[in-house]
Amino acid sequence: QLHLVESGGGLVQSGDSLRLSCIGRGYNMDHYAIGWFRQVPGKEREAISCSSYKDTSTSFADAVKGRFTFSRDTDTVKNAVYLQMNGLKPEDTGVYYCAAQFSYNENWCRTARGTHDYNDWGQGTQVTVSP
Repeated sequence: QLHLVESGGGLVQSGDSLRLSCIGRGYNMDHYAIGWFRQVPGKEREAISCSSYKDTSTSFADAVKGRFTFSRDTDTVKNAVYLQMNGLKPEDTGVYYCAAQFSYNENWCRTARGTHDYNDWGQGTQVTVSP
């Protein structure tokens, strides 16, 4: 099982940027489709981004398109993925989770993916954006 640990959350002001990190332990994250999710109290965990094996297919929620980007650093010992969040808004507030699903399907993210599609999850990192 891939063990995931997120970091990089915090309290920022509207318009600021944050970069969330998700470090994997146990397996090379290149072999996984990666999703980022956000959850606010009282609501279901929602998908923010999805990136397939080789990042061939990627998708972002409409609410973050153009502001959030995804990247991997798996060629080094870091074995990490990142969610760069620019132009943050108060509605971006929530706990952010990275998730992984072992898959060599490069088209995996061409289908909308939910929480049930991923086997491995991190513990989450809180992002709070003040007005």
